Amino acid sequence: MKYAISAATGNFGQTAVKNLVDAVGAENVVAIVRNEEKGKQLLPAGIEIRQADYGDEAAVEKALAGVDKLLFISSQPGGAVTRADQHKNVVEAAKNAGVGYVAYTSFPKASESDNWLAADHKLTEKLLKESGLKHSFLRNNWYLENEMTFLAPGPANRLYWANNFAGWAPESEYAAAAVKVLTSDDPKEVYEFSGPKRSYQDLAAALNVATGEAAAKQVSQDEYVKALEGLGLDHDTAAMYAAFQQPIDDGSLTEESSDLEEVLGGLTPLDQAIKELLAK
Repeated sequence: MKYAISAATGNFGQTAVKNLVDAVGAENVVAIVRNEEKGKQLLPAGIEIRQADYGDEAAVEKALAGVDKLLFISSQPGGAVTRADQHKNVVEAAKNAGVGYVAYTSFPKASESDNWLAADHKLTEKLLKESGLKHSFLRNNWYLENEMTFLAPGPANRLYWANNFAGWAPESEYAAAAVKVLTSDDPKEVYEFSGPKRSYQDLAAALNVATGEAAAKQVSQDEYVKALEGLGLDHDTAAMYAAFQQPIDDGSLTEESSDLEEVLGGLTPLDQAIKELLAK
């Protein structure tokens, strides 16, 4: 059985590759990367590294030759080739290469979400359904790493503007769960991967347990942008960081699923996860 992970040099990909090597052995793992030298530097010895960019369908198809199962890690938006077109290329390449199964990292409730971040994921899920490929959708909620501004030392950082909830969990746990699904004999079609439903006040309480720092304060979105500018960010960058809370505010990340906990057999307590993240 040959397993492949695409976009393997990102943080998620590196963690997934390490977990996969532990699960099936390096000789059964293929890492698909844009930069082969970077892949050799960052990824475990003994695996096969193949070069391909999502923008090049033929290269992706070649990289998938002989692959039985693929962990298809979604790309970042904003490239020279749109993410929608990149993902179309990967689905088509997987189909033409005869890949037996694809696990795709998607967005919470992607098929019904109106959030702008869900659009490309909704399309990709549709393409996979129509392709005839056996597949699973790994609908990942919010990585704890997305909140480094909030978690970093200093009370000036302890601001937020969004109402509602998110299912924060460490990125490493989402990656470990992806590998569990990839190597499963009978995976489900949809996994709503999420930590327990929590608010920013809940996050602050866990931070207080981890570090003794709390006192989170809710402000308006405009006030939040101005606070980030006060920390040295230019306006456009501050506005971009502020926008990261929008999926929380509109309810896109409010989740009651226990899929992540069930697949992993338990989750790291949030205060412990925060402590480990800040120690890196």
